[in-house]
Amino acid sequence: MKPKYLYHGSPKKIVGNELIPHQAHDLGKRPENLYKAVYATSERKLAIAMAIISSKGVIYSSLRFSGNPPGIIYQGWPEQEKIYLYTLPVDTFQPSGHGGKQWVSFQPVQPVKVEELLIKDYLYLVRQATREEFEHWIKKYNFLFRQT
Repeated sequence: MKPKYLYHGSPKKIVGNELIPHQAHDLGKRPENLYKAVYATSERKLAIAMAIISSKGVIYSSLRFSGNPPGIIYQGWPEQEKIYLYTLPVDTFQPSGHGGKQWVSFQPVQPVKVEELLIKDYLYLVRQATREEFEHWIKKYNFLFRQT
């Protein structure tokens, strides 16, 4: 069953009046995370966490759909003050994994509401990775991190 609305978080305000499908990237190469689409979630807090971990200053991060907090930052930290939360109609969306929490639209979507939020008010939705998590991340993705 579709929720009444979906949410999309972004570190940037949209230009124009629609969210346009973009090619997604996922180090884990999970198919449901690699569409050229507008991604949304049924959970407001997940959308806000996604905007925060995508903001300027965050270099590497991940979103855990079942985590508390949902956002983990492996390198960097948010440097901007504001993010944007878009409330979206569900018409063109279809479920795309993560237990019904992730949805995709392959068409542009016009938000029904746009909220400008202060990152500092929502930092409880993210945390810095522990040393063990950081080391696991490096091994899992055989990744060389940028020096800051």
